[in-house]
This record gives sequence, structure tokens and C-alpha cells, in this order.
Amino acid sequence: MPPIIRIHNLGKKYRLGETHAASLRDLVNSAVSRCFGRQSPLQSGLPNFRQADRDRFDDAGEFWALKELSLEIHPGEVVGIIGRNGAGKSTLLKILSNIVAPSTGRIELAGRVASLLEVGTGFHPELTGRENVYLNGTILGMTKSQVRRRFDEIVAFAGVDTFIDTPVKRYSSGMTVRLAFAVAAFLESEILIIDEVLAVGDAEFQRKCLGRMQAVSESGRTVLFVSHNMPSVRALTTRSIVLSQGKLRFDGATENAIDCYAQENSVTRSVAISVTDRDRPFDGLTGEVRFESLEVEQVAPYVEGSEVPILIGVRSQRPAERFIVGLTVFRRDESPVGSCFSPPLAPPPQDAVAQYRLTIPAQQLTPGSYHCAISLAEARSQGRRLQDSLTDVLSFEIEPGPLQSQGWPAAWGPIRFPEMRLLPAHPSVVPASFDSIAYLKS
Repeated sequence: MPPIIRIHNLGKKYRLGETHAASLRDLVNSAVSRCFGRQSPLQSGLPNFRQADRDRFDDAGEFWALKELSLEIHPGEVVGIIGRNGAGKSTLLKILSNIVAPSTGRIELAGRVASLLEVGTGFHPELTGRENVYLNGTILGMTKSQVRRRFDEIVAFAGVDTFIDTPVKRYSSGMTVRLAFAVAAFLESEILIIDEVLAVGDAEFQRKCLGRMQAVSESGRTVLFVSHNMPSVRALTTRSIVLSQGKLRFDGATENAIDCYAQENSVTRSVAISVTDRDRPFDGLTGEVRFESLEVEQVAPYVEGSEVPILIGVRSQRPAERFIVGLTVFRRDESPVGSCFSPPLAPPPQDAVAQYRLTIPAQQLTPGSYHCAISLAEARSQGRRLQDSLTDVLSFEIEPGPLQSQGWPAAWGPIRFPEMRLLPAHPSVVPASFDSIAYLKS
């Protein structure tokens, strides 16, 4: 079967600082700027660019968002497109959607394209939801009768039937993206392009969207899916491409593509870190009992089936009740594996730091790289009160062991690990210890 999308030596370049000459005023402003000697990014030394981005400029000072990209996509394929911010994903989709023109190369499309590149793409805010459905259908090349035939399905899927005759400008962002997705997914285009818009919807709508995209692919239509949500990419696609610095880095099985993407974006995390001045992921933390330090006790990788000991430093700014440590383990691609909790722990004295040795019950983890999010909650008689929380900490590696167990497949979802164990304090932790807790006066 011939490909429905054929991309050959595709490239798109921009001159940074140039305005789009959409009017006479833009042309005049651009000419005046050149007369006054505005420098190109290369002439000014590229002070604000990383070295990798500097390499994407040519000798004329033009920035290549995409360069030398070639690939083929066949009918019925659901292809994930992943990569870091600025890798060229959205530029590629805009070229495929005929929003921008390529600078080099060519694209051959054997079908109509329905694209959802941002919330409310192609919607007119003054028109009602009903009018925008027909407007979008016309833009996509559908007749009025074709849109009318699918109209009830579109509205039912979006769940906006009560407000379908209300101007879209009064819709919330979630309502807008739901209707926009329904229009793109239910109208009869051969190629459906989705660019990271499902994050606007709630969890229930995201599940509906994934199910709809699977149904679209099973009907023989082609889906291009851009997302930073690796679990969604894994669940929906079997083939993915990885873009890096505007070029094609990998094209193949989704699982291998995610590994490639994760390897490119992996950062070296220190085994022991100070967390005193580290940003917290959200507001509302009490902070009267806080993490002082976190450490994975050994540097070497752990063998499959073992436990991972960790050392946690906690500071108390006031007399506190017993508290509980909660831990969520993530794969390198940021998908959650499971959660576990400590037994109730005795707090440190006021203005002191206590160090606790606990274990991550990693017996169910398959070989690979992991990191954690950790939180600290005071266990009060009237309920738990969240005191502190950190993400992207406590990194460790699991190596293959003699058990060769299957572990917990990602498709089964996150699990609840057994409770963390409290270990005896190691002699090297502090000069003196009491049970599993060592106190350090500040």
C-alpha cells in the first residue's frame, strides 16, 4: 500500500528577529531596522542560546527549525511524534497542515488533513458552537450534508449540547478543546493531527479522546499524535519518531523511541542532595517539618529483586507529632510505577535534624532507571497534614538479577508497593544514633 504521507528532505528556516511582512507597516518597520544596523543573531554572538541551538544557525544567520527530514507514513498508522520543546514537532505539523510553507524539500499527502494544533484552532469566537462546527467542516473540505450527518455525534462526544448555540467566546478552554477535538475526530478526513491539546481536558475526556483515536486508526485513517505524556504515547501508538534539534533522530517502535527520548533528556542527578533551597512543586505546604537532605545510600546499581535503602534528613521548626513519608517511583520517561508509605515516624526535637534510614521496596521493579517524588505529612489525630513535597529526586538503577522476573508491566498501571521498612542507622551516618533515628542539633 502506498504511503499516505511522504516527506522528502524537508526543511524550514527562519531569520530570528524578522517580522512577518503581513502589511506595509511591517515592511517599513523591517526596512528601518535594517537601515539602523540591527544585527543578526550570529553577528551579535548568540549570547542567549545554548550550544546545541547555535549549531542550528547557518552562515547567513538563519535558524533551521527543521532540516533534512525524510519519512513515510502509511494509511491506518498511529504515529507518535516526541521530542524536547523546540525540537521541531509543531513546525512539522504546521507544514503538514498547510499553515506554513517549507523552505526546502516537499511533502506529498494522499488525503484530507484535520488538525488540532491548539485550543480552538479555526474557531471564530463570535460564532456559536453550532456555526463553528459547520465552519470547521467546510474548512476541512466537507459538504454541509456530511457535517450534518455527523453533527449529533460531535456534540454528544464534546458534551456541550446545552451550550451549542452559545458563542464560543463564552466557552471555557476545556469546552473549546472538547468541541474542537470532536470536530476534527468525527469529520471524514483521512489524516488526523493532534498536537498536545488533550492536556486541557479532564481525565475522563482524555480517556474518551484516546479511545476515539484508537477507533479512528482502526477505521483505516491515519493519526499523528504529538505529546509529552509518554504513557499516552505508549498506550496509543506502536510507531513513534523522535525529533532532536530539528532533525530525525529515531523512527521505529514506540517503546524504543521512548527510551531514545528519555536517554536524550536524562540528566545526571546527584546521589546526595541538599533540598533546603529547592523549589517545591506546589503551594499550600505547611513547611513546619521539612526535608533537609535526601540520599540513595549506595552509588552502584541495585540488582533486580533487592530493596533500595535511602537516607532522609528532616528538620522540625516546632514540636511536631509523628509523621509519614510518602514516595512515588517513576520510570525515566516520567510514567509512574507505584507508591509506598513509611510507618509513622517519631519527629525530631525542635530546631534539630533527624536522619531516617528507610527502604524503597523495589522487588517488583524491572531493570531500568528510576527516580522519585517524595512528600512528608504530619499524622495528626484529625487527619494528615501535608508539610513538604519534592519531585525528581532519589535516582537509582536496577540491573538484571538471577530471578529474571516479569515485574509489573506498564500497561497495568501504577501499583501500591508494600510499606517502607525502617532500617537500623548505619554507623557512618552520624557519630551517635538511637534506634533508626539520628539527631543533629543545628
